[in-house]
Amino acid sequence: MADSYFQMQDLAVGYNKKILIHDICIQIQKGEIITLIGPNGSGKSTILKSITRQLKRLGGAVHLDGRDIQNLSYKELSTKMAVVLTERMKPELMTCHDIVATGRYPYTGKLGILTEEDEDKVEEALRSVHALDLGHRDFNRISDGQRQRVLLARAICQEPEIIILDEPTSFLDIRHKLELLSILRKMAKEKEITVIMSLHEIDLAQKVSDKIICVKGETISGFGTPEEIFRGDRIRELYEVDNGFFDPCFGSIELARPTGDPEIFILSACGTGVPVYRKLQKENIPFAAGILYTNDIDYQVAKLLASAVVTEEPFSEISDASFAGAMEWIRKCKRVVCPGVRIGSCNRRMEELIRAAEEMGKLERLK
Repeated sequence: MADSYFQMQDLAVGYNKKILIHDICIQIQKGEIITLIGPNGSGKSTILKSITRQLKRLGGAVHLDGRDIQNLSYKELSTKMAVVLTERMKPELMTCHDIVATGRYPYTGKLGILTEEDEDKVEEALRSVHALDLGHRDFNRISDGQRQRVLLARAICQEPEIIILDEPTSFLDIRHKLELLSILRKMAKEKEITVIMSLHEIDLAQKVSDKIICVKGETISGFGTPEEIFRGDRIRELYEVDNGFFDPCFGSIELARPTGDPEIFILSACGTGVPVYRKLQKENIPFAAGILYTNDIDYQVAKLLASAVVTEEPFSEISDASFAGAMEWIRKCKRVVCPGVRIGSCNRRMEELIRAAEEMGKLERLK
């Protein structure tokens, strides 16, 4: 592996000379997207402020392209690093264009006069975040989401090698969350701009990040690829979740399953059961599901929401044991719901289960 572009070596961070997190050792390659996740108050913002020199580090070192950032002048650092933090800016009498233009000041003379080339870069930055129409607007009179896009444009306008962002999606609706993250991903992969940010939306962090930093306690509790970090047990431990589940397959959060003995047995396959599972969960009705192959999309949700799941190994014919387990639930439950099952050579015994439920007068077919 090539030498890392950005390094935290035995970094210790905190406030008022009190160390909150220590022994932070992270190596980041150029063009990677690194996301910090963890519960509120865990220290994500403290780390970001420390690596941008907004807080004095309490130990260790931070290196940018082989140089300790402490030894860089503020002007030199501002040509390499752009920062978008959560603090609300309230500049007086400044348009959005004016705000973005401040990103060019590291490159201007002492008078801060923008050249025609600088003005073009301001326009280009606004255009890249789809905010060109905001240029003439008063920065204090636009929405929080629009401000976030303008501040990102300012960061882009700096032409940095690395961008640091603290919860950049907090005030955005879903369309603009996806839009912003797509812009960051494009910048990282096409221009090799390194992105370090914190996110509360762990589903988005899983999908956009190259590496994940888990922040909890006095040390970093985990660092690795999304595949390594986003496991149900690890996320439950990181956030101390006891009232729901994280589904690593879909990157989604699920509320806790209904409690009690199953009242309904769901016969489904290939995604037909998922809407029914969610409907019953909302109504707080416990249910069982089957017979589901463990590579079926229905199984991935049923294992989190159902009180019981009858399973079968992928590409196998339904065994006597699985068949008997499903028949037992058909007898026990008040209703049997079938939202649709496509019958093939392996699961042909599902027809017998459907027929048995119909003969007992319990079957409800959904269209």
